[in-house]
Parts: sequence; structure tokens; C-alpha cells
Amino acid sequence: MKTPNEQKINPAYRILPGLGLLSAGKRGSGLFYLLSFTAFALLLALRFDLFLISVRSLATSIALAAVSADNFRQVFTIELLEFWVAALYIVAVPLLLAIFSLRAYRKSIIERGGTPAGELSLWQLGMRSFRRNTISVVASTVIFVLYSIAFVAPFLAPFSPYDQQDFLVTAYRPPLTRVDALVLSHRRSGMIPLRNGNDTASRLTNTLIGDAQRLKSRNHDFSLKFVDSYRVAGDTVHFRQGIRERSLPLSQLHRLADGSAPGSSSRFVVSRTFLLGTDQYGRDIFSRLLYGSRISLSIGFLVVLISVTLGTVVGVSSGYFGGWVDNIAMRLVDVLIAFPALFLILIIIATFGNSIYLIVVTLSFTGWMGVARIVRGQVLSLKEQEFILAAKSLGLSNLRIIFRHLVPNALTPVIVAATLRIGSIILTEAGLSFLGLGVQPPTPSWGNIINEGRDSLLNHWWISTFPGMAILSTVVCFNLIGDGVRDALDPRMRN
Repeated sequence: MKTPNEQKINPAYRILPGLGLLSAGKRGSGLFYLLSFTAFALLLALRFDLFLISVRSLATSIALAAVSADNFRQVFTIELLEFWVAALYIVAVPLLLAIFSLRAYRKSIIERGGTPAGELSLWQLGMRSFRRNTISVVASTVIFVLYSIAFVAPFLAPFSPYDQQDFLVTAYRPPLTRVDALVLSHRRSGMIPLRNGNDTASRLTNTLIGDAQRLKSRNHDFSLKFVDSYRVAGDTVHFRQGIRERSLPLSQLHRLADGSAPGSSSRFVVSRTFLLGTDQYGRDIFSRLLYGSRISLSIGFLVVLISVTLGTVVGVSSGYFGGWVDNIAMRLVDVLIAFPALFLILIIIATFGNSIYLIVVTLSFTGWMGVARIVRGQVLSLKEQEFILAAKSLGLSNLRIIFRHLVPNALTPVIVAATLRIGSIILTEAGLSFLGLGVQPPTPSWGNIINEGRDSLLNHWWISTFPGMAILSTVVCFNLIGDGVRDALDPRMRN
């Protein structure tokens, strides 16, 4: 029998991830790979102009940093970095999907051929059990979609989350509202002035400034003026914004090359749809919701990563070495657990101010105590086992015993606790932002978006409802994943 590497694989299975799995009868995983790959390819096709500008600006930034680091620091913005990350993500994920899909297809060929796969490890058994839990798999898919949306938010968002439109027209617009806008003849002005000079550094700097402005405006060069209504009379267009009526000569409007009749007013008018409505400043809720997912999801992941790492180090050291190390570490844990975590967070924020980095550090250093206790209990039960005693008798160092034997065998309850804790961290961050103690406006996060709409919840329900639904779905999915991981890693729960 030929091995999977020797068997001829249909080229279509290499190009389109999931097709091979669908042909092999793996309907669930095949649809996941196929739909995910198709979604990324469609997004790349629809936003190919922004993708090219992002890649070009990244190459220009690398060249500028090599030529003049000072100019690069003056031009560099976080918004540029967001587009670079989105461009890299939108290329890397489809490649990974193709690799994992092909690997899964080859594994399915082995299973169909009856070739013995050998003894499965604990993690392989756990993954097989987890994939049988349909609810947890669906929740994992939703989390993958949410994190993908967070990474590619600059490409998905139709507007910048900070842009305050003509709020006399766009403020408090309900979902699916379509608003007309006059296209002005002058281009959008950049925040950073262009450099004078013809040297290499100046040319690269000006190119990067232009690309940054195009990315910020979503490659829409001309300014827009949103209007409630308009009419053309001769060489003048009369328009209304709220209770104000104004007029502009047609010479100040940009005529679009859209194939309209020469005298048609649609040649200088575009329409924009606010999918989830707008807030009191005319900002697009959909764009702010997408960008807010980056804050909430990243804070939840980073806080759990830091707290789990710190708790594992303290728990392993306390349980393995014992004695005065155990006494000091556990008394510190007892004191911090007894102290109200929310009160401690409020004290730190009131003392040092509030920022995203401070929130991450504060939540991380107030959430590691439970992990430390779990790891300590696991280590106490493991260090008296025969394989640990055998490792000691062979003269292995303490670090080798800890990292090669104790930590891998103590991670099962830690992974379960970490998965369940991400949801609570997202809720904590949203609560702090809702109270005005977390991420500060205009930076969007789900919590402060809800806070902005709380005073007008009855009349303008969409401002707070959609971020609230996002928080609810995210927390529920993480809890379902945690339950599935717990059942998968518990031998008594496996089928």
C-alpha cells in the first residue's frame, strides 16, 4: 500500500482547503476549512486596494527605518501597524488553513486505509474527545471568527472608528440607514505635513504619509459632506443639514467617473450605509464595534496568558521546593485572595491613571492566585510519583524535572481554568470601561460603547445593544469551550 505522501492527491484539494475532507466524508471540518478560506479570499478581493497600500506602506516603512529612523518615528502611527497586522493575517491564515486541511486529509486517508496510527497521546485523545462535543466545536468556531474579525478590522470597517461625520445629519441614525453625501472637490487633508526635499529619506517619508492618509480614509481621497436632502438648480446645489440649508457651486464638487449621464446629479453624490446605526457624534457603530473587539479580546487573552504564566511559576516553585518557599508564597496568595480584587484595581487606577497597558498589568497581577493554588496542588500530588523519584535518582536537575515532567502533567486543570477565565476577564474590562475607569474614549471598547449609549437606551437602543450582544456571545462561547476542554481532558468523561 502506498503511503499518503506517495499517493497522488488531487491538485484541487491543495488549492481549496476542505475539498479533500469533504470527499473523505469529513463534512464538519471540510466545511470549516472551505468556508474560512473562501471568506478570507473574498475579503482580500473586495479590499485588494487597501491590501496593496498596506503592503506598500510596510515595505516603505522598512526602507525608511533603515535610511532615517527619526523620520520613521515621526510618521509611524498605531493605525499603520493595525493595517500591517491585518494584511499579514489575511495572507497567513489561508496558508495555514491549506496546510492543516491537507494534513487532516492525509490523516483521513490513513484511517480509511486501515493503517494503524499507533498509540495516541493524552493530548491527542483529548482533542479527539473535544471534536465529538458539537457545542464546544461550534463555540470554538465562533471564537475563531471573532478573533479573525479583530485582526482584520481595518479591512472590514467601512469608516474610521474615530471619524465624527456631519453629526447634524448622521447622529443617532438607526441601523441600516442610508445617507447621501456630496463629494467635495478638495482632497482630505493629512494630519502630518509633507517633507520638503528630494533626498531618499524625504521621498520615502512623503510616500509613507500618503499611504497612511489613504489607509485612514479607506482609499477615499475626496472629502464628503453628508446631507439630508439636496437639489440642483443651475450651477448650484442646494442641500439641507438638519435645520440648516446651504448651497455650493457645482465647481466645488468632484464629478465621479461612474458612467452617469453628464447632467445627472448622481455624478457628485455617493451613498453610505450605516449597518448598525450611529452614535450621538455620527460615528459608525459597526466600525467601532469591530475595533472594540480588538481591545476586549486582546485584553482577555493577554491577561490570562500573563496570570497563568505567573501563577504556574509560583505554584510549581511552592509545591516542588516546599519549606519556607511554600510558606511565603502561600501566605502571599492568601493575603491577595482575601483582599477585594475590584477594590485593589480601583486603587491602582486612581493612583497611576488608566490606560490599556495598566489595565492589562492590573488584571494580570490580581488574577494569578487561583492558578497558583491549582498548580501547587497538582505538583504536590505529582512529585511523589515514581517517575519523579526516578528522575531524581538519575541526577536530573530541578529545572529539568520541573519543565520536562511536572509542568506538562500539571497543565490540564490550568488550561481549563484559563479558558473559563477569559470570559470573566472580558466582563471585568467591560465593567471598568462602562464605569469610565477602563479604556478611555475615543478609543472604542465594548464597555465604553455601552456606556456612551446608556443615557439614550430607550430611544436609541442600538448603541448599547450590539456591543452587549457581542460581550454575551463571546463570554458564553468561552465558557462552552472551557466545559468542552474539561470534559475532553477528564478520562472519566471520555467516551
